[in-house]
Amino acid sequence: MPPYSGLQKQQIAQFVNFTQAKDTVAAKFLKASRWNVEEAIDVYFQSPQGAGGSTSAINKIFDSYRDSPEDNPDGIGIEGAMKFLGDIQVQLDEVACLGTAELLKSPSMGEFTREGFLNGWRVSGCDTIEKMIIHAGNLRSRIPTQPDLFRRVYRYTFPLCRMQGQRNLQFEIASEQWRLFFTPDQGGIQWNTTATPWLDWWIEFLEERGKKPVNKDLWEQVEVFMRKTLDDERLGWWSADGAWPGALDDFVVWVQKKRGDKMEME
Repeated sequence: MPPYSGLQKQQIAQFVNFTQAKDTVAAKFLKASRWNVEEAIDVYFQSPQGAGGSTSAINKIFDSYRDSPEDNPDGIGIEGAMKFLGDIQVQLDEVACLGTAELLKSPSMGEFTREGFLNGWRVSGCDTIEKMIIHAGNLRSRIPTQPDLFRRVYRYTFPLCRMQGQRNLQFEIASEQWRLFFTPDQGGIQWNTTATPWLDWWIEFLEERGKKPVNKDLWEQVEVFMRKTLDDERLGWWSADGAWPGALDDFVVWVQKKRGDKMEME
């Protein structure tokens, strides 16, 4: 094997562990994907070389979890979904649960369709419960460390958790999901810092404003805002003339007053 950096060797090992491919194959797909492990694995399983997961095997797994085979032959309801998640060792109160829902394109919490289940696991190369357990563990470790994956799962959560027939997310649901995504103990990212308890203050701020429903734009921009505050807690990047949602503009002013910042604000 040609000389690779320590990080690249770890990425090759991760690829091999998940796909059972040879080191040379792993290096080939990783190089083609600019050493993005997630992308390389996806491309591998979509290629003739990877072959993907067995469609018949995945269908059998799906059928074994259906709640009402006669009434809904192509759907898994909440009871079956809970059992399935338990069998692949995914807890309901962790971000990996939402990552699994995004992978399988779950139409709502506690529900899977045959198409989403089949496509998600086939592309991932998982056609046994054992492989699905490994993939879930892989998701668990990658979500908090890979910003693109984190953002994809985070944004998918908005329509996933939205009440049927509603455009916005209820505040209680949004705050629950924020605590999930922005708490490391549950597979998310730490947003509270020593200097500023960002997550706690954000929820406190919204509670003071009357616990209003959260629209899609605000939901998505909170994740962007979170990353920028972690880069610069002094908010040197913030401008009142920026394109942030009004709630975040007001939150910045609220935080500055609460911290006693001596910044000039118009």
